[in-house]
Amino acid sequence: MSTIQPVIITADPEGLAGFYRKLFGAEQIFRVPEEGPAFYLGLRIGDTDLGLVAGTDPETGAAPRMLLSIGVDDVDETLGRVAALGGSVAGSPNDMPWGQRVAHIQDPDGNPVNLTRPIPAQ
Repeated sequence: MSTIQPVIITADPEGLAGFYRKLFGAEQIFRVPEEGPAFYLGLRIGDTDLGLVAGTDPETGAAPRMLLSIGVDDVDETLGRVAALGGSVAGSPNDMPWGQRVAHIQDPDGNPVNLTRPIPAQ
């Protein structure tokens, strides 16, 4: 059996974890080391794990090679909390032809994140 877990390299694992905790309700499930500055934080959002690992120069704002897509209960409500938590909003949410409402944001490190929610059938 194989699993895939996204891991973000960041200069501030604790700060970035706070963003994901406050915006998405992420829970910390793992920490290395247990005391002192974190090298690795394991977070759980819903039934998915996300890792944050300390990096000395993660090139914040460099061209992304990864995109997180996170399902939320309400795209518009979640979008309204992004900037106050240190993230940025790329634009208004849109209803996509494949049946999702989607908004594009960036976390405080500049990583692209999509907020998604299925559009209810009419």
